[in-house]
Amino acid sequence: MNFQVLYEDNHLIAINKPAGVLSQGDATGDNTVMDWAKSYIKHRYDKPGEVYLGQVHRLDRPVSGVILFARTSKALTRMNELFKNRKITKTYWAITTDQPNPIEGELKGYIYKDTDKNRSKIVPKADSNRHKGAKLAKLSYKLLGRIGTNVLLSIKLDTGRPHQIRVQLADQLKTPIRGDIKYGSRLRNEDTNINLHARSLEFLHPVKKEQVKITAQVPREDQIWGLFHEMEEW
Repeated sequence: MNFQVLYEDNHLIAINKPAGVLSQGDATGDNTVMDWAKSYIKHRYDKPGEVYLGQVHRLDRPVSGVILFARTSKALTRMNELFKNRKITKTYWAITTDQPNPIEGELKGYIYKDTDKNRSKIVPKADSNRHKGAKLAKLSYKLLGRIGTNVLLSIKLDTGRPHQIRVQLADQLKTPIRGDIKYGSRLRNEDTNINLHARSLEFLHPVKKEQVKITAQVPREDQIWGLFHEMEEW
């Protein structure tokens, strides 16, 4: 598995997560991006004992792209505050097989996560008696390009709900992400991953107080993503 360090200092480390790798441990016991990052830090800096690493956020297993960890408890607390207060600019790229109409816009709705089925859905209102805990979800999107039947969208998240991009594109925009069988894609990718990529994170560094933008290349080994490599300078 090919991991790439995108950013690191004494407070933070960002990795380009390959699709199919867990962000954090689960019942499978499979290795995670956090496991790899801890090993990397331990060996690079010759650290004795266990390496501290805090989970700032996560990406779904079939999703690739920027994932950020905190190297100190102070950085973790401050990054959690930035995420909570929506002071992080989160940009994703997604490939769909349907062109959205309109080609640019905003989506807003209430998302309810069924934890038993590990599936989210859009519900009519947040206080529905049947869907306690549903939360408002907002994002904006725009068309970047199209090659054949493959459509590239850029998505900016205003909120961070479970499976938010996946369910909003599929349910509200009627453009499920390529390979995302769970949310209505007609095509299954051979590796069972989906064409959703965490393209960049932009924020004010919690300690240095300087602006940081971390960008991840799309998966080079994926032929579908390869169609859009020329757009990576955007």
